[in-house]
Amino acid sequence: MNILILNWRDPKNPKSGGAEIVTHEHAKAWVRMGHKVVWFSSRYPNSMPSEKIDGIRVIRSGGPFLTYLIAPFYYVSNRKSFDIVIDEIHGIPYFTPLYVRKPKVAFIHEVADDIWDYMYPFPINKVGRFVESFYFKLYKNISFWTVSESTEKDLRKLGIKKISLIHNGISFPIQKVDKEKYPTFIFVSRLVKMKGVEDVLEAFSNILSKIGKSKLWVVGVGEADYMASLQKKVMQLGIKDNVEFFGRVTEDRKYELLGRSHLILHASVKEGWGLVVIEAASQKTPAVVYNVPGLKDSVKNNITGIIAAKNTPESLANAVIELLNDKKKYSILQKNAYNFARSLTWSDATTKSISLLESL
Repeated sequence: MNILILNWRDPKNPKSGGAEIVTHEHAKAWVRMGHKVVWFSSRYPNSMPSEKIDGIRVIRSGGPFLTYLIAPFYYVSNRKSFDIVIDEIHGIPYFTPLYVRKPKVAFIHEVADDIWDYMYPFPINKVGRFVESFYFKLYKNISFWTVSESTEKDLRKLGIKKISLIHNGISFPIQKVDKEKYPTFIFVSRLVKMKGVEDVLEAFSNILSKIGKSKLWVVGVGEADYMASLQKKVMQLGIKDNVEFFGRVTEDRKYELLGRSHLILHASVKEGWGLVVIEAASQKTPAVVYNVPGLKDSVKNNITGIIAAKNTPESLANAVIELLNDKKKYSILQKNAYNFARSLTWSDATTKSISLLESL
């Protein structure tokens, strides 16, 4: 097949995240199976307009929003080259039902909903919410592909009926590292408000005041102004000496840090799945998370990790302290988390995704 992916970011975009990692894994597998894949995306500073990544032809045009307007013209000009189109939705879709007459699937990690209010100021947030409510009506007869039970449930509430649920796989590097001597916690994500890093900092402040010697590692990058505000918050909380910001790291370094940590903390407003939680689990590092869509799918409460009783820094901290005081339970969660991660393979996920495309 000749497959076109429409996604506002590609694997090399500095702002790419878990959704791009997942899409990349599927696309690489399709190429290995003999299919041709083109990934149409946006430009970013110093990016090339076109290049090949793992056999995938990446075409970049327009900025993060203009690319949505350019995509229909690109498709119409090249429609004879493609057999199927993947319309990847990140708050805004590519509106393919209006101009693509060939088989297509909408690939969505999460329904944005409240995320609009965290990510964008007024009136953009209101416009985004309105557009989201409109486009799901346009897509009601389109096949959807998603990664978690929570998103599947949200889609059904919105009237979407044809949904394929394919859990993400995981790359599984074997790290031979020991846990840190003192309790060490890690947060891994793009540093934006909706990801909950501020709540994690507050929770760690609470933890530190009660158990003393401990560390928090923050892995990821964000806009300069927001990074500065986080540094200021660390100073205000009096935890500067116990918090380390690593910025963007390599995959190997990320897994090393995950392996050395005792727990991963996540306090996002909403996730599609929470891939980093599974990555941590693969290194025998359980998670303590908020009870939100995505995270409540990737964490099995009291089996592979802990879902906080309330979505507050205090509740997150209490869950951490309680777990640290129960070494037997912590050991059981480590084993269960590892085994759960081992059960999620890209081989299985990509076999299911290509079967979905072939069935359209």
